[in-house]
Amino acid sequence: MNKQRCAWPGDDPLYCAYHDTEWGVPLHDDRRLFEFLILEGAQAGLSWITILRKRENYRAAFDGFDAQRIAAYDANKIESLLQNPGIVRNRLKVQSAVINAQKFLEVQGEFGSFDAFIWRFVDGKPKQNRWRSLADIPASTPESDAMSKELKRRGFKFVGSTICYAHMQATGMVNDHTTDCFRHRELK
Repeated sequence: MNKQRCAWPGDDPLYCAYHDTEWGVPLHDDRRLFEFLILEGAQAGLSWITILRKRENYRAAFDGFDAQRIAAYDANKIESLLQNPGIVRNRLKVQSAVINAQKFLEVQGEFGSFDAFIWRFVDGKPKQNRWRSLADIPASTPESDAMSKELKRRGFKFVGSTICYAHMQATGMVNDHTTDCFRHRELK
């Protein structure tokens, strides 16, 4: 028997696996939160499935999303990344990963963890939404606006409100599975 899921993954096996096991699950691991921050920024102007298909390449190219190592990338490393066909070879996006790693480490130093900082935008617990269809789900919210404004103030790049909202959805800060989806009930 097929489970009813959100409409967006369609029948793509990779997309369905991501939807069924990761998307919307509350995440409190700093390295994984950083990974999603970088991947969401890389997605700007592209589809999420494009990034999802390149995810393992990103993990390899960006040292397993080790922020300490990425923060130290120099011009030579950036140039080598721009030659890697396994990732999105956009100079601004690659440079933003380095800048965001540096800013990420600053936030960890100030708050003890990135998790402690980022979850403040939803008062530390997932916001339970009740969207009936994909068309009901907003591209941004007042919470993602606030997150974007604060990240930009701190010097992060590729952190507009829509990217921040996608980050909130991916990391379970909001439950945006549609109400007819089996994951909506499971993550409630």
